[in-house]
Amino acid sequence: MKLSGIISYPITPFSADERSINFDVLGETLELLLQNGSDAIAPLGSTGESAYLSLEEWRQVADFTVKKVAGRVPVIVGISELTTLQAISKARYAQSIGADAVMIIPVSYWKLTDQEIFNYYKEVSDAITLPIMVYNNPATSGIDMSPELLVNMFHEIDNVTMVKESSGDIQRMHKLFTLSSGKLPFFNGSNPLALEALCAGASGWCTAAPNLIGQEPQALYQSVAAGKLDEAREIFYRQLPMLRFIVAGGIPKAIKAGLALKGIAAGLPRRPLRGATVSETKLLKSLMETQS
Repeated sequence: MKLSGIISYPITPFSADERSINFDVLGETLELLLQNGSDAIAPLGSTGESAYLSLEEWRQVADFTVKKVAGRVPVIVGISELTTLQAISKARYAQSIGADAVMIIPVSYWKLTDQEIFNYYKEVSDAITLPIMVYNNPATSGIDMSPELLVNMFHEIDNVTMVKESSGDIQRMHKLFTLSSGKLPFFNGSNPLALEALCAGASGWCTAAPNLIGQEPQALYQSVAAGKLDEAREIFYRQLPMLRFIVAGGIPKAIKAGLALKGIAAGLPRRPLRGATVSETKLLKSLMETQS
């Protein structure tokens, strides 16, 4: 499977008491992302509050998303686990329900060595046949995978076929390109870095932004792909204030507040996360009005 373009992240909407998932709203937001030009859908990442779900809820969201998208675009299921066995279990489940790929990020209490990280991905790869996107996000996982390690896993582990790089360091992307001689597909996961990353050869952009700003991310991708860099800069700087807000404000909080402003009852993040404040909502409303 060759992926490119905009990989969009849906929220996980909860009931008012936070005890269950609102699948009607989840379906509504998935349709919105598809309408807004998503080239793939990636549930159960940071935007989807995966770390705050029970195993049963995680399975329900994965299953619902695959069925709702129904093959219109690829579904890449997010997996973030402390233990290799738990990661394998989720990866096998994702494969059993028809997911197209898995996006895996190890999290750690104890600092992992490069060999331990390599073994983690190797054992998951050996248990499935799905493509694996290795997800590097040191800010949330506590693990920072070097470009050298990422390229080594791409060469040595059969199902590792792509990388999402979210460190926010453009030099990492340059190094991924040069170390792999341009053969390793990498995706940008840092919203404010989208223009630079795409110009540096990123295969696409993993983002929750299409929830709030429609087809603007897709327009940016298409402009860079067509070599229209003046147009791409204009599109990027038009959306940059919103991209910065989403990151600074906390992605689930910002996206859910923005969806509410659009008339979608997305609810609140699950505690202890909090919803947007009055001042944050006011600023977000202003940004959305400017974007439209």
